[in-house]
Amino acid sequence: MLASQRPLFEIPPGIAYLDAAAWSPLPRAVSAAGADGVAAKARPWDFPRSGNDDWLARARAAAARLVGAAPQDIAIQGSVAQGMATAARNLTLAAGQRVLRMADEFPSLCLAFERLAEEQGLVVEVVPRPADGDWTAALLAAIGRPGAAPLALALLTPLHWSDGARVDLDILARAVRAAGAVLVVDATQAAGVLPIDVARWQPDFLAFPTYKWVLGPYGLAFLYVAPHRQAGRPLEEHMGNRPGGGFAPGALRYDRGERADPVAQRMAATGLELVLGWGTPAVAARLDHLTGLLAEGLSGLGALPAQRSPHVLGLRLPGGVPAGLIERLAGQGVFVSDRLGVLRISPHVWIEEADVAIALDRIKSALRG
Repeated sequence: MLASQRPLFEIPPGIAYLDAAAWSPLPRAVSAAGADGVAAKARPWDFPRSGNDDWLARARAAAARLVGAAPQDIAIQGSVAQGMATAARNLTLAAGQRVLRMADEFPSLCLAFERLAEEQGLVVEVVPRPADGDWTAALLAAIGRPGAAPLALALLTPLHWSDGARVDLDILARAVRAAGAVLVVDATQAAGVLPIDVARWQPDFLAFPTYKWVLGPYGLAFLYVAPHRQAGRPLEEHMGNRPGGGFAPGALRYDRGERADPVAQRMAATGLELVLGWGTPAVAARLDHLTGLLAEGLSGLGALPAQRSPHVLGLRLPGGVPAGLIERLAGQGVFVSDRLGVLRISPHVWIEEADVAIALDRIKSALRG
């Protein structure tokens, strides 16, 4: 199991930042890489612009390694929402077929495909939250439901963003492929912690940002595009993805404009390489240990996911999250989130056992108060 990495971060004593699923603080090395990028823009005569392209290639290669892809299968995007818009733009599906997703899904995984469904005459089927908490079984039943319209598209995530309830994509990806449907995966809350292997899942598209679990900047995301989807139309056309007028090879045709950002790519590459150096199994083991302590300490206060992820823990309190609780806890140095009425707690590698003890004490005290 990975040891605490708190010394790598600028986190003062007394701060229990348990909100990595919202966004992470930056490691010192990533901040330093960003400062170097700012210097490259501030003094371009000292930093050849070719260096920005080198960092772009380094970030793309690291993102590819994280999901088991080749670098030419990775497109540079500004956000997961942009990646989903790219995917939706390049799908043509048969009218009357189904688009399947979980209830209460994050908007960036829904909105572009709701528009696609409206334009192409598709039916959007929303699988309700299962009473027993088993999303995998509920989705599997929906995929193969007798008498249902053919499945055209499944929009899936490896866990529910609101409470960390686990979704087994090893099982579901096989079922989607067996149905002959398109698979689009939002790996926002998984990349950097859970094992992602595009060769195993075979998604048509898979996207993740850098500002959460891979410890990078805001405003940058990566989109995996399966080889058979790499001849489509990008959202933007520019010198980078249309050099000499023709399209760049592979997924690079879907790159956003101004992709060689001197700040973001340095930060992204540094954060990704840090995570890759630890290895996702070691990160997951560390975080599973921490959320296990949290789950034990919160037992009896509310409902926890029956099948939880190692890094995101959602507590459903009777009556929901009390008004002002998140703010009161923040005032005491404990940072968590309210997501759809769930108290969401999400540690990362900077959290130590002492932080968990402090957080549990203050959460319990605030709830009693």
